[in-house]
Amino acid sequence: MASAVSSLSAGSGNERFNAEAANWDKNPFVHEASKEAATAIVKQFPALKNRPAGHQLDVLEIGCGTGLLSCLLAPHAGRYVAVDAAQGMIDVLQSKLDKSEAPPNIIPVAVLLEDPEDKNLPPANEQEPDGKRLKVDLITSHLVLHHIEDLKSVLKTMLGCLKDGGSLALTDFQDTGPESKSFHPQSRMGGVERHGIHAETMEALMNEVGFVNARVTPAWSMDKTVEKFEGEFGEDPRSRKPDQGVVRSFPFVLCTGERAFCQTSDKS
Repeated sequence: MASAVSSLSAGSGNERFNAEAANWDKNPFVHEASKEAATAIVKQFPALKNRPAGHQLDVLEIGCGTGLLSCLLAPHAGRYVAVDAAQGMIDVLQSKLDKSEAPPNIIPVAVLLEDPEDKNLPPANEQEPDGKRLKVDLITSHLVLHHIEDLKSVLKTMLGCLKDGGSLALTDFQDTGPESKSFHPQSRMGGVERHGIHAETMEALMNEVGFVNARVTPAWSMDKTVEKFEGEFGEDPRSRKPDQGVVRSFPFVLCTGERAFCQTSDKS
């Protein structure tokens, strides 16, 4: 299965993720966090598991990275569209999908998604490949929101990608105050736009964009070894010494909301 590719903006901030893609899956923390995210999403949306074959939910994951969450959720979905703006990440995902044991329903797409009708997305009708784009039942993302400068714009795009009655399930670490900055080592601050998700601010923004039943709720917590002071780990956090760092617990949140029936998505 070949991935669709659009012309990605040179200034889109993906240089770091293209460079790190090949080694991304070597970090045990990202595997564990993806498993926790999948558990939280399935718990919130049991229809992922309980629908009969042929009637599963169509899912769009924005910022899929190397597909860790994608491969966990896709067996419970119908069509699973996995989008990432970093071509390097999609290349790693594609290498996984080339293996016989990979979920057959993942559609990888390398695109900076800013338009619900982007032609790189699958068509709503396979017989009309240039027509309207597929609208989905569920949109997911994991550890992506804190990398997005303009959350309002991406939420408007998500709203436009949902079917009427479709839902969001977005997970990220929570902004609990100044200590949240330590989630990333100093050498990995490139592309970080905020230090976690502030629950009240996110709920208000989702409501402003037009989602109904918007909620940001605690989902799980994880321990992570972080720098005791900025720059302690140097340029490569993977080579930190055993006596470096301190363990801190970070809470994660699940952001959910729905597209109302017969809703337009042109709120300013």
